[in-house]
Amino acid sequence: MNLILERTDQVCFFTNIREVIAALGISCSDYDWYLSDIETNGFQFAEGWYSGSELELLITSDDIQFSWAVFSAFPKGMRADVRDAPFVDGNSNYWDGSELVPQLGGASFEIACWDSSATILIGLDAEKAERYRSAFSDAVDLKSAARK
Repeated sequence: MNLILERTDQVCFFTNIREVIAALGISCSDYDWYLSDIETNGFQFAEGWYSGSELELLITSDDIQFSWAVFSAFPKGMRADVRDAPFVDGNSNYWDGSELVPQLGGASFEIACWDSSATILIGLDAEKAERYRSAFSDAVDLKSAARK
């Protein structure tokens, strides 16, 4: 399932990954992560692989707003060969109404931070989608939002 959260007052600021992770009902340490296309409010992140515990330390230390970024979640211990890094800035695929899957093969799901104004979740299972919608009732199906 693919969701988007935008145009809401349910968050203090969009793309706070700590809040997204909590709303999904998971822990960073449940996964290994590939981060790409990263722009933040002044914090430096290198594109590449992060263990769940490494990511957890980084996102819990401060209130970091990711203006642009793609967080690709992989089963713990799995690291795919990355030839073309996932990207969100300038990626029109989010808006074409098609059924999207995570950009990296083998990823369990993807969190995309869109221009500090939306959080896009790609490839969620029903349980994570329901948890996220319970936390943020303004989240809607991405395909229906893309049609507007």
